[in-house]
Amino acid sequence: MQKKKRITRILRMIMIPVGIITLVVFPPWDGIWAWVTPLPDTVQEQINDAIGHGLDGIIVYVDESGQPPAFYTAGWKDRDNKIPADPQSLFKIGSISKLYVAVATTKLVNDQRLSLDDTLADHLPELVGRIENAETITLRLMLQHRSGIPNLTDDPDFLWDDPPKNNKESLELVLDMSADFEPDDKYSYSNTNYLLIVEILKKVLGYSHHQYIKQEILIPLELNNTFSSLHEVDIDDVVSGYFAGVELDFKHINFGMMATAEDVGIFLRALNDGSLLNDDEQAIYSSIYEYEHTGWVLGYYSIARYHQDIDTVVIQFVNTTGRDTELTTIVVYNRIVQILRREIDIDE
Repeated sequence: MQKKKRITRILRMIMIPVGIITLVVFPPWDGIWAWVTPLPDTVQEQINDAIGHGLDGIIVYVDESGQPPAFYTAGWKDRDNKIPADPQSLFKIGSISKLYVAVATTKLVNDQRLSLDDTLADHLPELVGRIENAETITLRLMLQHRSGIPNLTDDPDFLWDDPPKNNKESLELVLDMSADFEPDDKYSYSNTNYLLIVEILKKVLGYSHHQYIKQEILIPLELNNTFSSLHEVDIDDVVSGYFAGVELDFKHINFGMMATAEDVGIFLRALNDGSLLNDDEQAIYSSIYEYEHTGWVLGYYSIARYHQDIDTVVIQFVNTTGRDTELTTIVVYNRIVQILRREIDIDE
């Protein structure tokens, strides 16, 4: 217990004050390096260059329309045991999972088992008086992050290295707090929104939303390497996760969905090209949520985007977070897209 408390204190010191000092006082040199150096000729060269500038391992999946998928890796899957990055490894995808939840909600709305105008109080009446404005916060507003419900992961008692064991514990962090703003007054990203949506889905379905996602998304798309929990997989198949300045491997923390880059890429392609949803579902989905996402979990940063101008899906997994590694990761991703645009223009 003392060791865990010591680790948590170290992480708090690094993640909050040192991170601010780094951005304000010391330039993020690795991020600047990634931005100002000449663009290399290939994606592989780009990710090779990124290793050594604070990133431990990278997996990139590229699905260009009309071409076979391409996989690129550099660095380590497991730094301590010197196991190279593997494109078929499982990765904690963090908030990318919100896309799957939004699709599941869309399908239930289209089947008239839910309405976007349903309120939080309609489905979870026990939260009236515990979450401000529960009677007027609608499913639509929660999906769009316009509810005003505080973000549970911003609470000082939320620990990324020792997260709550279940949704009930997570929700306790924000119960009885004042709203950040009145419903629909503005946008503010809150993980609490999607936790509550998951609880609503479970109540409407009578079983786990993960089971519904498997039935309606994973099985139809033949996504056999997407899982809801660390408990469902062999731990050796999971990429190790690291935080800059800390020697620990955070792989063993159970935190949400995991998938291979290829599975995420296939899902994102289907979401964007209309093959996952029918016309009515697509119209609903377009009105409530976005078609791309990033994910952040301690030790894991993921980016999943479809680039319409080149009809290409690019998924990037990096197993290092903290300090200026997020900036470096974003810059590397954008440079990869630039390289792909250049290659496609040359081919044309």
